[in-house]
Amino acid sequence: MTLTQGGGPERGSVTGWGGLRVAVVVPTYNEAQNLPELIAQLDALKVDGLGYVVVDDGSPDGTGDVADTLAAARQGRFLVIHRKGKQGLGTAYVAGFKAALDAGAEFIVEMDADLSHPVSEVPAMVAKLKEADVVIGSRYRKGGSVDPGWSFVRKQTSAWGNRGIRLIMGLKVKDATSGFKSFRRGALEKIGLDTVKIAGYGFQAEVTYACQKSGLRIVEHPYAFIDRKAGKSKMTMGIAFEAFYRLTLIHLRGR
Repeated sequence: MTLTQGGGPERGSVTGWGGLRVAVVVPTYNEAQNLPELIAQLDALKVDGLGYVVVDDGSPDGTGDVADTLAAARQGRFLVIHRKGKQGLGTAYVAGFKAALDAGAEFIVEMDADLSHPVSEVPAMVAKLKEADVVIGSRYRKGGSVDPGWSFVRKQTSAWGNRGIRLIMGLKVKDATSGFKSFRRGALEKIGLDTVKIAGYGFQAEVTYACQKSGLRIVEHPYAFIDRKAGKSKMTMGIAFEAFYRLTLIHLRGR
């Protein structure tokens, strides 16, 4: 199924999914090399009621077409949302979360398309939702780690940046910027997706902050982050500084 947003005609519908239990939401921009492998690995898990929502921001490398091909082979459990140009990670996730909720998913998993989040951890993160509302994949909990190939400077930048965001926001979790999470549907409904303000990198911390403020039960699940093998990272220093600024404003205003 495909759906075009951002000025284009609607193609397909969010309705009509059969037995959807777990929806994996994946935002994409130039991930044509990685997306088929990610979906193949997820399929191999044999998770009951597994479905996909891919939100593509007009990738010039043809990721949207690749996603459509993958969807055609998985009728009834794969939705592709095509958007006109880059609109930000946060807005992509919000669109994907809303589609998953509309389709009736009980549990929603968010993860990157670049294979940096280990697919093998997905069943455990969904299973932990029996006792929690939100499960955060954590690089900084005991048992978690970052890519061993990272330089000392990159490791320190990541660690101190994470600590800074935790301090600014008053977050209790160890990994404030994790983009690997699982949610009960009620958790996403409670925080109010329409109130999420940050479109870029700070989205992850803002959602965690919203979950904490809403009194949701949050647990962290350690995992080993592995750097992407194909494609190019979208992170820049400018994006990171903007995130710090926006998050500070949100905390001062109390969201």
